[in-house]
Amino acid sequence: MDIVFLVLLRPIGRIEISSKLPKNDQIDKSDPTCMSTGFHMRSNIMPCVNKLLGLLFGSAKCLWFNSPLVQLKEEFALSTIWHEAIVSATILTAWLFALVAGPCSDRFGRKAVILMASLVFAVGAILMGAAPEKITLLIGRLIVGIGIGLASMSVPMYLSEVAPADFRGRLVVVNNAFITGGQFIASLLCGALSTTNNGWRWMMGLAGVPAAIQLAGFLYLPESPRWLVANGKINEARAVLEKVRNPSDNKEEELSSIVEAVANSEEQSGIGEVIRSVTVRRALIIGCLLQLFQQISGINTVMYYSASIITMAGVTDKSLAIWLSAVTSSINFFCTFIGMWLVDKVGRRILTIGSLLGSTAALFALALSFHLAYLNSPVLSDDQDPGTCAAHTCGICTSKSACGFCFAGDMKNITEASCVLANHSSYNEMSKDGLCSNQTLIEEGEVTFAYDWCPYQYGWFSILGLGLYLFAFAPGMGPMPWTINSEIYPGWARATCTSIATSVNWASNLLVSLTFLTLTEVLLKHGAFYLYMGLAGLGTLVFYLILPETKGVPLENIEEVFSHPLGSKASRSEWKPKTRSF
Repeated sequence: MDIVFLVLLRPIGRIEISSKLPKNDQIDKSDPTCMSTGFHMRSNIMPCVNKLLGLLFGSAKCLWFNSPLVQLKEEFALSTIWHEAIVSATILTAWLFALVAGPCSDRFGRKAVILMASLVFAVGAILMGAAPEKITLLIGRLIVGIGIGLASMSVPMYLSEVAPADFRGRLVVVNNAFITGGQFIASLLCGALSTTNNGWRWMMGLAGVPAAIQLAGFLYLPESPRWLVANGKINEARAVLEKVRNPSDNKEEELSSIVEAVANSEEQSGIGEVIRSVTVRRALIIGCLLQLFQQISGINTVMYYSASIITMAGVTDKSLAIWLSAVTSSINFFCTFIGMWLVDKVGRRILTIGSLLGSTAALFALALSFHLAYLNSPVLSDDQDPGTCAAHTCGICTSKSACGFCFAGDMKNITEASCVLANHSSYNEMSKDGLCSNQTLIEEGEVTFAYDWCPYQYGWFSILGLGLYLFAFAPGMGPMPWTINSEIYPGWARATCTSIATSVNWASNLLVSLTFLTLTEVLLKHGAFYLYMGLAGLGTLVFYLILPETKGVPLENIEEVFSHPLGSKASRSEWKPKTRSF
């Protein structure tokens, strides 16, 4: 909460909104108070708001997508289709409104869009927490998606435009670190609420708290100086730079660069100009590919369904599954700090490629664990009649959404086993017939009904694979698509291109979320993760060939980085400022 108090208790006179900023002739550049204000604004306020934005996204992301689903499946008797729809609803509207966010941020400002996102976020969270049935829950998730679509596009762009070049990479990575931190905190909260009556309502409703705090805190922050210049508010942009830069920074030179960049691109805007510009088109291709491979390499499969994957690995206690998913979130959180330390040391290119390479290896381990579990799953003790649940092993049985594995005895000593139709009206806690249709036998522990898991001896291997995957993914492919996308477009194309790239992220996110459970039925669990492994490997090769280094490049010089054809050796060389001859 100290983050919030630093934002809210800051003297308002020092952080006035743009309409009250001093004019150029009112700024005394020799005034130490003015210089001190700049120092405080940069060192305290910007990192604080950056963390708050990340905490909002991260806590809400976990609270809506992951742990509550374990309880929701029972509360509303969700089928596989409804399970996927509840997850995907938010992603669908996030995708659509990420496209809208670009034009809105150009017209109304980055700050206004972020404020609107916070308000919509809070309303959607309240509706989800109060939902009496699954249709209302679905509507709430659609509303929340509007907020997250607006925020996911506008926040990285705002941070990149306000931060200086030497601070930009770390600031965007810090934002991602606190996204994962929010997920970790929310996972702990979900674990604490997992045994509480209507705990899922608290899990979802609490997502509105950071949104409301952000709405209040962001009122006192300045607008992007680049947006102010583009809208003819030069004096206000100058005042903002005085507040968000160190005393030793040359603010007038930076302002002149921004004014020049805006003046040179006054006639350029919109998707048509983006496509016609060779350098911007190359940047957009790379930006979209980064967002695409972030999703299709399986990260949100791991995060959204981590509790379900842990259950698949043989953890039957729902509360324990939620606590174990909190452990995976903690790995994601702490490993993001590795990326924060490396981003301005080794650069974006090495961090991205290394992360994808490690993710490929970890996905192989995860796929192999499920494959071994499938090959060694318990054999059914009785002959099955041909039909929906015809199977001879638990692995085949639980790959069918209509069926479940019923067994007597404990996991290490199964005395009787069969594959039977699941009773969806009790959310698959028991079967429609056979021994596992007897609630008394289940409660007394005489029999166990396993709907989407098997008593695998390799279950621990699956959980280890999840941890290794997050260890590889979090420092690089977690923050780098957002970091790189926030800095590779010229000012005139930044909103349009960031909006397009963000929409690619949400569209591919939607594709993965809609298809994961279906893939586990068609390709089986190990087949789905082998597929993600292959896609991550493909991404490693693609970015080795085409990804340039953007570390330390001023936003006004970014087009120089993409002046060479993609895939050429020159395009992968580190940018160096041109020397001026006198």
